[in-house]
Amino acid sequence: MSSVILHIESATKVCSVAISSNGILIDCKEDASDQFMHGESLTLFIEELMHINNLKMNDLAAVSVSSGPGSYTGLRIGISTAKGLCYALNIPLISIQTMDAMAKLGKEKYPNSTLTPMIDARRMEVYCQIFKTDLSTLKELSADIIDENSYSNYEPFVCFGDGAPKMHQLWQNRNIIFDLELLPSAKGQIHLANEKFIKQEFEDIAYFTPFYLKEFMAGGAH
Repeated sequence: MSSVILHIESATKVCSVAISSNGILIDCKEDASDQFMHGESLTLFIEELMHINNLKMNDLAAVSVSSGPGSYTGLRIGISTAKGLCYALNIPLISIQTMDAMAKLGKEKYPNSTLTPMIDARRMEVYCQIFKTDLSTLKELSADIIDENSYSNYEPFVCFGDGAPKMHQLWQNRNIIFDLELLPSAKGQIHLANEKFIKQEFEDIAYFTPFYLKEFMAGGAH
């Protein structure tokens, strides 16, 4: 039985939607704009992808969504869209942590490297988690103020995500590969979402909220 899953990535300025079947990508539409486009583009991207691939909304078995950390606005829009679809279609909601999905994308491109996905958290702060080559965690997810020596004990590593550009100049003399093209994408959710679907690891649509991290760390958990 085919399990068609819609994947939504909106944790950063990248607006990305993908469709998969049984863990295999069918199609993806995304835009990495300098402006947040999710409010205008997300539902249009979904409609366009479904139409192009001759799928109806009733063909969906589940929706997966990036759960954070990331932009408050982006996460809210993505998760509210996912919840609305799941509620209307009576299908399960699957959450995928943003960093886990980014690490999956990094692993495909750099299979033998330590991976350091970063999300910009304004000024010199980033959300960051560091992954070993087997995608187990080397450094737990945290919101960090960055300086020229940050994470030096984890070198060499690949740095990517929308937090990477501001590190590019600061860390230019270190043993770090910068990939400024490797950004969050709904495609990174596909394998993880399919695993959760098989195990029936679903969220409570009524109560699920984004994982903002900074608010969580301050004690005001959502």
